[in-house]
Amino acid sequence: MRLAIEAAVECSQWEKLANLDGFLAESLQAVLDETGEDVREGAEVSFLFCDDARIRELNRQFRSKDKPTNVLSFPGPEPLEEAQFLGDIALAFETIAREAQEQGKSLEHHCRHMIVHGFLHLLGYDHEESVEAEQMEATEIRILRALGVEDPYCEDNHRETEVNGRA
Repeated sequence: MRLAIEAAVECSQWEKLANLDGFLAESLQAVLDETGEDVREGAEVSFLFCDDARIRELNRQFRSKDKPTNVLSFPGPEPLEEAQFLGDIALAFETIAREAQEQGKSLEHHCRHMIVHGFLHLLGYDHEESVEAEQMEATEIRILRALGVEDPYCEDNHRETEVNGRA
């Protein structure tokens, strides 16, 4: 399956991730391979690689939450199997970089997780209810494993960020 991937990079710090286009394509293909979702050939996904200030604006505007977040997903209006445009995904550099450091993960691995997470939302996955959350997390874990990324939900994979009150 070939997707059309549009990526806008508003925050220069994202340049720390080499080969962003290949990185995106590989991550999205892994999602489609694992889920078996049937999307139109050439369906489009749009990415915005921004900073915390921009994602805070988006979060306030569309979710009435006046704070930055790691990733936002905006599914397209058409049913998935018919959609030419699957939706938009925005990722905030500072939040993702901070979370990666706090959790003892590489920036690349945490970014892959956020891309996979955001794309699953475009495909209709959610985590509002506990059963949905368990299914989505299990799917993320399988996809990330295929990409060479450890289970992001396993506490053993997170480094302690604070010991005796010190970072």
